[in-house]
Amino acid sequence: MAPTDRQTPTLALAHALAAAGRGLPVFPLSATKLPALRSPHRGERTATHCRGECGLPGHGVHDATTDPAAVRALFAAAPRAAGYGIACGRAPHRLIGIDLDVDPAYGSDAAGSLRQLALQHLFTIPPTVTVLTPSGGRHLWLTGPADATVPNSAGRLAPGIDIRGYGGYLVGPGSVTAHGRYRLAPGTAHLTPAPCPRALLRLLTQPRRPPTATRGTGTAPTPDRRGEGLIQFVLAAHEGQRNTRLFWAACRAYEHGFGDALADALTAAAVRTGLPEHEARATIASAARLTSDRNGEANDAA
Repeated sequence: MAPTDRQTPTLALAHALAAAGRGLPVFPLSATKLPALRSPHRGERTATHCRGECGLPGHGVHDATTDPAAVRALFAAAPRAAGYGIACGRAPHRLIGIDLDVDPAYGSDAAGSLRQLALQHLFTIPPTVTVLTPSGGRHLWLTGPADATVPNSAGRLAPGIDIRGYGGYLVGPGSVTAHGRYRLAPGTAHLTPAPCPRALLRLLTQPRRPPTATRGTGTAPTPDRRGEGLIQFVLAAHEGQRNTRLFWAACRAYEHGFGDALADALTAAAVRTGLPEHEARATIASAARLTSDRNGEANDAA
């Protein structure tokens, strides 16, 4: 566990200001890698979808800014911040994060899986900014074009590979968490984020399998309507049923074709019930793999 002291917030602010100076929108994080500022709407049902329009801080990734004065104000409001998040998908860099995990539960090597995808789809990952995580994984920073929106996903490309796109965020190098410090990989500090290879970009932006029809109606439920119900289902979970409810909701979302679009919202809902973020994301990734396997079996049998 990485020690924190009175200098940690000061160093976090310094790193965040340096990143903002390079055009990367930032906001303060706690040692749990979650936003350090609590939502001003906690307990309010009517403001669930506020993304900062109210003008108050505490909206997570939507607080992210490159303005030095605004960054200082955010950190002043979060005196115990231990790190900073970098918003993905935002101009000018439109950052795409390739998160390569090393969790043995996946049963495979995420970096090896990415190399296999590169061979299969004929692309190479160029030299780029690489951040080493406390768990031994790594984040590859790439940039996307203005005409493409990369969604967040967990395990969609391969087990252990998570994607941080628009609406998601990466923990910035120099951040201190409960499990250690994020740091730049040797030899990459001088680099700038490289453009995402076109073949990889196609994999990241291609739509998922079309939603299955709802029995008796011939139409599929819309992500917004069905997604809201699934989020409320997760929020209603009590201790002892949080993981089960999240897994069930994630399976339903992926079965109907909008799991990736709902993954961050489901994660946030699970965190609000007390589930750790890493556990929530792992549960959602398991649901994605399970439903993907089921779809594959159905296609083989057809």
